[in-house]
Amino acid sequence: MSTNRFRILVVEDALDIQRLLRSAFESEEFEVQEAGTLAQALTRAATFHPDLIVLDLGLPDGDGLSFIDQFRAWSPAPILILSARMNEADKINALDRGADDYLSKPFGLGELLARVRVQLRRGSKLETGSNPNLDFGDVVIDFVQRSVTKAGVSVNITPTEYRLLIALTRSPGKMLTQSALMREVWGPQFKDSTHYLRIYIGHLRRKLENDPSQPRHFITETGVGYRFLK
Repeated sequence: MSTNRFRILVVEDALDIQRLLRSAFESEEFEVQEAGTLAQALTRAATFHPDLIVLDLGLPDGDGLSFIDQFRAWSPAPILILSARMNEADKINALDRGADDYLSKPFGLGELLARVRVQLRRGSKLETGSNPNLDFGDVVIDFVQRSVTKAGVSVNITPTEYRLLIALTRSPGKMLTQSALMREVWGPQFKDSTHYLRIYIGHLRRKLENDPSQPRHFITETGVGYRFLK
């Protein structure tokens, strides 16, 4: 068995979904373990050291949110929620507690696998350290010089736009809630003033997207927040 395969822990009490996910992940050559309860999940996370958790929120002995709280105390590994709870408040709560992405049931395997790959790439970058530059499309961010260029031309970015750009781009693929972005960029006193966020996302799209009306990098997650894609 290869020792460098990505390890995925599936936390799901429905056996049919467990089998479906194991088959899908093993077809991608991931190493998979399952847990059907909160207690099992915590034990296996500590011994298996997964690169990614796929987590159902409705577990027979507790809520998946409790798993997030406890797991986040000692591991930054990405957590992808896979849950039948479709209420926006549930999504926002899970993301604010430390989950990295949220996919509602029923789900398509193609979309799930795509999101898993994004999170695994992000997790690998957390381990290997940060690069002083980030590029996407024809945009380059120089974190040392605090400068941004597009197609080799300097882009005039205001301090607030730059703070928002960094908050988004340092976690590619992660769904970030409006309240989390407001707290980080503007401060806790502005957490409910989300109209500022919409305005400044629009600024970044106009300056950095090739087609601001069809953004490829700064994606709106309706009712929840935003996601940056490289």
